[in-house]
Amino acid sequence: MSEGLNRVMLIGNLGQDPDLRYTQAGTAVLNVRMATTESFADSKTGERKDRVEWHTVIVWGRRAEALAKLLSKGARIGVEGRLQTRQWEDAAGSKRYSTEVQAMNVLLLGGRPRNDGAAPAGHEESHARGQGEADPARGPGDDDIPF
Repeated sequence: MSEGLNRVMLIGNLGQDPDLRYTQAGTAVLNVRMATTESFADSKTGERKDRVEWHTVIVWGRRAEALAKLLSKGARIGVEGRLQTRQWEDAAGSKRYSTEVQAMNVLLLGGRPRNDGAAPAGHEESHARGQGEADPARGPGDDDIPF
């Protein structure tokens, strides 16, 4: 088998406001820092502890522009994408590496409201998918329930 699988799914909160930039060709690129938290019991004391892992998530194109308007620090999101590692040289000539999540889907799961008083990000979920389609994982909407 010559092909592999490169897929990651994360649910977490934004640690800072998103950073929207544009390439020289004019393509939007959104950089998001998100934290995921894992709870575990300390093997020696039995005490519950949390381990936070930070992830850099990259979103491209029109979806990046839409999400930049909807997201803010503290928002809870779900991300599905693939891992990509970049290599570069820093100012001292040392090789540096960065592993990022290249997002294919971003789901807005709610969280803190924006500072401008807008509704929590989770209320705009269909816009975050980029094509306006409903999320099949959510199930039927309120209008689809017969009671």
